[in-house]
Amino acid sequence: MTDQTTEAPAAKPIPVTVLTGYLGAGKTTLLNRILSESHGKKYAVIVNEFGEIGIDNDLIVESDEEIYEMNNGCVCCTVRGDLIRVVEGLMRRPGRFDGIIVETTGLADPVPVAQTFFMDDDVRAKTELDAVIALVDAKHLPLRLKDSREAEDQIAFADVVVVNKTDLVTPEELAVIEEIVRAINPTARIHKTTRSGVDLARVLDQGAFNLERALENDPHFLEHGHEDHVCGPDCDHDHGHHHHDHHHDHDHTCGPDCGHDHGHDHGHHHHSPGAVAAIHDITVKSISLRGGEMNPDRFFPWIQKITQTEGPNILRLKGIIAFAGDEERYVVQGVHMIVEGDHQRPWKDGEKRESRLVFIGRNLDFAKIEQSFLACQATAKTPA
Repeated sequence: MTDQTTEAPAAKPIPVTVLTGYLGAGKTTLLNRILSESHGKKYAVIVNEFGEIGIDNDLIVESDEEIYEMNNGCVCCTVRGDLIRVVEGLMRRPGRFDGIIVETTGLADPVPVAQTFFMDDDVRAKTELDAVIALVDAKHLPLRLKDSREAEDQIAFADVVVVNKTDLVTPEELAVIEEIVRAINPTARIHKTTRSGVDLARVLDQGAFNLERALENDPHFLEHGHEDHVCGPDCDHDHGHHHHDHHHDHDHTCGPDCGHDHGHDHGHHHHSPGAVAAIHDITVKSISLRGGEMNPDRFFPWIQKITQTEGPNILRLKGIIAFAGDEERYVVQGVHMIVEGDHQRPWKDGEKRESRLVFIGRNLDFAKIEQSFLACQATAKTPA
């Protein structure tokens, strides 16, 4: 028996954090903190261009080929070519890492990096995508959204958004930035920082990409925007979890008692004047669907079809599905055209057996998607 318990941790996949954000948003500061602080963990940091990152040479103990060792046990290496090859090289090194952090260049699309860890079987056997983190420069975000779609994609795709350089904006401007982030991505966790001073424990090893873990940590994950950034995770306020049976109220930036209409169509939002112009530039929308128990013979062909036809427009999809006659919750999630799902755990007594699905993407026809989703319900009439 004891042999088994000592064996188990060795097989646990290494969590991978993908770090995105514009040049100047504070990624280098955050990476240098990971590489230099005595946090007692051993991280491998993979950077796109070593020259860009400005690692303090005093931290480097020795170097072999592309891997630089730090005196706190962490290592830093560059991607010059294939990410999979670099990850496999790290895996062959003696000793285990507590985590791998992959930094993408300023304008890079995080999706292909995430897909590598979501899809490649060899890499996936040893690693697990933990969270996609977007660093945002509070002062320059509205400008970034105006002149580039990538900044918007980075936020839309992220599990965790770190709004950095908050000391450079007024509290009112910061509230606007938060509103904008929420409008792009209602389910991301938001942390507000100066000089990338976020507690590393709140951005690394989050289990946010693993939907099962995200749901265990926050059962309301698919229902609304997180608010633990307002009062801290231990506050006992009621953050508006009393949801109506209406699928439009998932975007509670302003607290549970605000009178805003948090609909999907950004044209109908009652945003603060400062946010209106920037939100006007947003092209990403999130669609939140809610239905009853599904007929698997309808649901699976439907999700297959929608991801094949709309794939390029879908950045992320995630959901919990209740199947008629099935005692277990089915968790589904996807990136572009790649979708996967798995039974998670039995439905608890008294738990409402409903299906919830969130799409984040562009040019998505809400009415059509909702109608076809509801047609997959076990109680729906069979199409003529």
